[in-house]
Amino acid sequence: MNATKTHGKHGDFAIEAKGLVKRFKSGKAFIEVLKNVDFDARHGDLTMVMGPSGSGKSTLIAALSGLLRPEEGKVSALDVDNLWKMSSGKIDKFRLDHCGFIFQGFNLFPALSALQQVEIVLKFQGLSKSDARKQAMITLKEVGLGHRLHQRPSILSGGEKQRVAIARALAKNPQILFADEPTSALDGENGQIVIQLLRRAATQHGAAVICVTHDPRLEAWADRVIKIEDGIIISDERRVPDPNAALAHH
Repeated sequence: MNATKTHGKHGDFAIEAKGLVKRFKSGKAFIEVLKNVDFDARHGDLTMVMGPSGSGKSTLIAALSGLLRPEEGKVSALDVDNLWKMSSGKIDKFRLDHCGFIFQGFNLFPALSALQQVEIVLKFQGLSKSDARKQAMITLKEVGLGHRLHQRPSILSGGEKQRVAIARALAKNPQILFADEPTSALDGENGQIVIQLLRRAATQHGAAVICVTHDPRLEAWADRVIKIEDGIIISDERRVPDPNAALAHH
């Protein structure tokens, strides 16, 4: 059951990548989107990966999370020595058991209520119907949606949809949480709620939270800011997060 899952200690590496190279075919040529990138993220840290559009940041997340196979390089995650040496079925199972994902497009099922969106993932993980329902309700209340449990996405605001997506990711208590542009569709107030929830996942749940964004307002919340341009990491700095940072409107 969920609650028994042990997370790594704060400060331990949750994921480490060496020498990632990813190329995409463009006509007859190949474009190298990741150029021999090394990356790591620790339990309890909110790590921001920042860079302009086309810098390779989303490709990096996809390679780290087992969604997109790199041409070269190695990804070690939790107790797996090399994710990309495993079969695709085992990679899927690893993602289901240990990782949470939050996308800018929410990726919700139109026909399901907020509660069902979260329950379905927990059932996939093997929780009983009643345990899945209980865990889903707790998590939705945590993200401030206790009053919207039975609403479908068409009734919810953008900020509420993103919170359902976050509840779905957090409900399984992931050890690694990937967020790809989680505030890009949101105003300042909803963006604030989202970044607070990501911060809490790192601080209180000990998850390694890896957030890809080009939103400079989020930097103040991070333990670490990694900047990537043209497929190369150009800077990597640790900082003290400011839990009182306010997100102004764009």
